[in-house]
Amino acid sequence: MTRPAVLAYAGAELIGDGFIKLPFLRALRAAFPDAAITWLAGKDRTVYARELQPLVAGLLDEVIEDAGIGIAARELIGRRPLAGRRFDLVIDTQSRVLTTLIVRRVRHRRFISPAAHFLLSDRRPPRGYRKPPHLHYRLLDLIALAAGRWVEPPAPAPLPAAIAAQAARLLPDGPRYVGLAPGAGNRFKCWPLERYIALAGRQVARGRVPVMILGPAEAAWGAELAAALPAARFPNQDAPAAGIATGPLLTLALAQRLAAAVANDGGGGHILAESGVPLVSLWGPTAVDKAYPMARRLKLVTAQQFGGDAMDLIPVEAVEAALETLLGDPRADDKPVVMSQAL
Repeated sequence: MTRPAVLAYAGAELIGDGFIKLPFLRALRAAFPDAAITWLAGKDRTVYARELQPLVAGLLDEVIEDAGIGIAARELIGRRPLAGRRFDLVIDTQSRVLTTLIVRRVRHRRFISPAAHFLLSDRRPPRGYRKPPHLHYRLLDLIALAAGRWVEPPAPAPLPAAIAAQAARLLPDGPRYVGLAPGAGNRFKCWPLERYIALAGRQVARGRVPVMILGPAEAAWGAELAAALPAARFPNQDAPAAGIATGPLLTLALAQRLAAAVANDGGGGHILAESGVPLVSLWGPTAVDKAYPMARRLKLVTAQQFGGDAMDLIPVEAVEAALETLLGDPRADDKPVVMSQAL
């Protein structure tokens, strides 16, 4: 018997985008467990074909990247996208109308898209539907329309045992580790480094071990941080000497060994959220309700709480208080609650 064919279209995914969308992929597989699911990155590369490929094994049957689909108006005439292929379901995850018109030319039985208030979609939300602000819920609403029911994303699959063992070598059992991820793709999203240092020092005073989660863009901070925090661990920087390859999967495994973590608005925060670690997320000039990390336990600290949108308005005491709440109370959770209205 031929498996149903499902196509999901997106423009591209970098690391942060890839982690944000992982719950969508898990829900999509749960909604259509017997389908052959293809992920189409029409405009550029996707981490699902590269860095995060191990995390989507079993969720996606095929990944097509940099396909040149959904870019220019000339694609509306002539040969159809993915010519020769037909899908039972196409889910367009973006909302640019021109791109949607192009993607809709892929041969299909059913097409779901939020573009133009679902005008081009074969199924639409009921009258009065209001688009959720957060991308996570917008994507899950598309699955609800396609499947005819709400589908909660299942928990992530366990990481490969070899990666988990490497993380255990870098962060052995015993200490209570607190992760600090001071970087972000844009520096204006970063809480001042000296405040991360101050927060880490307070963790040392409480008998905990700070773990600095530094990506390649923050490697230059390593010497300053190591000099200021001799008790801290730097697992991504220590990994090469131990013969361990760094990357997002190792960071994910390291995060699972933390008692709690603090991160800026950026890819590091979304990696930590996917790990399941309790997370304090720091926000300033960007809209928190659109992309806060989908951590299981989350405390949001925003610059707006202190009168503006600059990250340096956030005091160390506020972040420390949020962190202590997560470390001390397993019920603590102030993540915004957003209910889907698709069904």
